[in-house]
Amino acid sequence: MPETAHAPSIPRSAPRDRRTGGWPAVLAVTAGVFAIVTTEILPVGLLTPIGATFRISDGTAGLTMTLPGLVAAVAAPAVTVATRRADRRTMLCALLLLLALADLLNAFAPAYWAVLLARVALGLVIGAFWSIGSGLAPRLVPADRQARANTLIFTAVPLGSVLGVPAGVLLGSLAGWRAAFAAMGVLTLLVLAALLVCLPPLPPPATTTGLGVLRGLLAGRGTRTGLAVTFLIVLAHFGGYTYVTPFLAEVTHAGPGLISGLLLAYGAAGLLGNLLAGQRAARALRPVFTAAAALLAGATLLLPLLGASTPGATALLLLWGVAYGAVPVCSLSWFLTAAPHATEAAGVLFTSSFQATIGIAALVGGGVVDRTTPTTVLLLAGATALLAAVTALLTAPATTSR
Repeated sequence: MPETAHAPSIPRSAPRDRRTGGWPAVLAVTAGVFAIVTTEILPVGLLTPIGATFRISDGTAGLTMTLPGLVAAVAAPAVTVATRRADRRTMLCALLLLLALADLLNAFAPAYWAVLLARVALGLVIGAFWSIGSGLAPRLVPADRQARANTLIFTAVPLGSVLGVPAGVLLGSLAGWRAAFAAMGVLTLLVLAALLVCLPPLPPPATTTGLGVLRGLLAGRGTRTGLAVTFLIVLAHFGGYTYVTPFLAEVTHAGPGLISGLLLAYGAAGLLGNLLAGQRAARALRPVFTAAAALLAGATLLLPLLGASTPGATALLLLWGVAYGAVPVCSLSWFLTAAPHATEAAGVLFTSSFQATIGIAALVGGGVVDRTTPTTVLLLAGATALLAAVTALLTAPATTSR
């Protein structure tokens, strides 16, 4: 899943169940999102020790980011269509159980192939959970509280960067990277228990997501341009961010403690960017998305020049965090605007495109970093972000208000 997002409210026409789980259910789903996001991006902070354990390069270790994204891209439409008649509560609980098992397999992996197997399972969880769970808020709380519930659920995304990853890096530095995944396994089991207690039965929505609906959305110009801009900006971000830890270690000469602090600062900035962009994107999507892409380009292009010093790296990571914090909400808003009649299907395309690009970005970035340096990866990321900014300026909807 994308890293930060502030979800726009679901249109009033979205199907709802009369029986709701209320705020405890919303909090349980939020905790589930936090567990998934933290597990997904945890290798960003642990890439070097994982590589050292299995005697592999940073680029090869980057497969821990590539595989979940690619699998999630396929799982989002496949699982949603295959389980369109299944109770959503049952599905979410089954997915959290699989996530806990994947975390524990990571923690006790005897070889790198076991780590990759666990990441494949994670990809299945990401794709299915986001496609099913991203639109649950209207079914859990009354209409006048849906926007607040959506905001709470999606705030868990930046919190994964603010709390989850720095905590994992700190624990990894103290007890080894395996301990970080073991802790995530225990946390996920606790979240599973919360889902079992708090979620009511959630029959599938009246309008299910079939292959015909997805094909129809892909035929629309708004969806296709949204896919193009999402691909470019996510490619730029994750192509660089996946390998920011090696950059900080080699160029900034930061130790594990400083890297943990810098990632914490980046995550906090992402939360700020998410909050700043949330309402503004609904009123003026084009300028917000364009500005976010341009700021991300500036941060990644300047890091090789100014990132050798700790103050320079800190300032640019903060700028990067604020910029990327606005990206997922803008992308999701774009897809929902293009398909106001099929919000779950729009969520499937959003999840699938985002996750596929995360996987591609990590794979391409890994190939570049193994052949050149992390600095080269950041420069290429900056150039791609500039292209995304121009494309958003020319093609983004002016507003998402309906």
